[in-house]
Amino acid sequence: MRWFGPMLFTALSGCTMIPDYHRPALPVAASWPQGMAYHAGASKFVKTAATDLGWRDFFVDRRLKALIALAIRENRDLRSAAYAVVQAQGLYRVQNASLFPQIGATGQSLYQAPSENAGLSFAPGLQQGRGNAAYANGNVFKFYQADIGFSAYEVDFFGRIRSLTREAADRALSQSASQRTLLISVISQVATTYVAWLAHREELKITEQTMALRSETLRLTRASFESGEANQLTLRQIEGQFRQAAANYAQFQRQVAQDENELALLVGEPLPEDLPPPAPFGQQTLLADLPAGLPSDLLDRRPDIQAAEFSLLAANDDIGAMRAAFFPRVILTASNGVSSLQFHNLFTRGGTTFGLNPQIQIPLFTWGQNEGNLQASKALRQQRMAAYERAIQTAFHEVADSLAARATFLDQSQQIDARVKSWADACRLARARFAAGVDSYLTTLDAEQTLYAAQQSQIEVQAARYQNLITIYRALGGGWKEYTAKPDKENPDRTSTPASRRQTGK
Repeated sequence: MRWFGPMLFTALSGCTMIPDYHRPALPVAASWPQGMAYHAGASKFVKTAATDLGWRDFFVDRRLKALIALAIRENRDLRSAAYAVVQAQGLYRVQNASLFPQIGATGQSLYQAPSENAGLSFAPGLQQGRGNAAYANGNVFKFYQADIGFSAYEVDFFGRIRSLTREAADRALSQSASQRTLLISVISQVATTYVAWLAHREELKITEQTMALRSETLRLTRASFESGEANQLTLRQIEGQFRQAAANYAQFQRQVAQDENELALLVGEPLPEDLPPPAPFGQQTLLADLPAGLPSDLLDRRPDIQAAEFSLLAANDDIGAMRAAFFPRVILTASNGVSSLQFHNLFTRGGTTFGLNPQIQIPLFTWGQNEGNLQASKALRQQRMAAYERAIQTAFHEVADSLAARATFLDQSQQIDARVKSWADACRLARARFAAGVDSYLTTLDAEQTLYAAQQSQIEVQAARYQNLITIYRALGGGWKEYTAKPDKENPDRTSTPASRRQTGK
């Protein structure tokens, strides 16, 4: 018994053979890229981190917020991810139950009549005696038993079961973080598609106005041609520009319809008729510069990085279970109950019985099985480490690209706005010169065509700028909270992260 005390203390202390976990070094630069493309420049600035900024506060368009709320409720990918989290939690509960003996009750009765050729002999008088307990009523053997206890319970001396339990817990946490990743992705997709829908409606509106203008010009030019005042070349050029605008109109009609179909898919149901009217194009978000912080902040802000780290921790936990497989396993079976050959004597003091069956399983010759399992477990940890580092690099790349696009889209938009203004003025002057007979109508046609192209570019760049702000919000980990978080002192438990286990591995 001298060895039993230390082993029992070890088992009860909760120690395992899981390697201590140390977070890998950050595989990216310690700060964001610097240069002319990264200078800040937006209409507003907020100090709230994207992770703490609720999507209901970030998006201000009532129609967009209604669509996001519907998507959160009805999107089938989100629904599937929610059940995946519930499944992972259930698997954790199953594994965690292995730490405790599964206590159950059993009851049984046995009635057996041996054949005449069974070779059994009985003492004279016992077969027909009134007090015979073994045989009565036609030589039928009767036996009754009731027990409560447990079987095949492994005493977790070396932490094998605790390691597997922690692995199941980390898998559940990884699944939960993946659900948050999908949530912010769906919100971002709904918002991005919604902005594209508004942009295509704006292009459709401009194209409709252009068609109306060119249709009237074409009517007047055709009348002038028929009266001999205009030449056929001018007529064909105006007719060609009208046909181009008509083709663009059909294209934008198609894109608006496809955007609506995409929104219906993301939302998870047909778009309701009673949605609020959309806000004007460009007024869907706060239009604010979100603080990017440092690349290291992404470790706690991005749920996809958290999911990758929890997966890494799960692989690290599995090593502890594989190490424990090299050591003996103690299996206990115990029961306490009653048994009797007569039912009316079953629940009496004399019918009490108990049983204890300890077993020890010592791995002697496994022919490399345990070594192979440990090798595979260590290799899996290295794979998960590479995936974790790749997740960090991907997040860094997304944020850096978004930051580069933030200011450059603003500069580009300002230049295109000035270009549209210049060509609108050029069209006004060209029409005036044509009316005065100074220039031919070809100059006016060229100015109108250039203005129309500039207006299209203006809308496209504005849409890309607004979508980039949505991308920054998602890339910095924003979108999984509905409302803006309170200060940390009032809300200390902001997210479920592996932070509490990074240094000790406990």
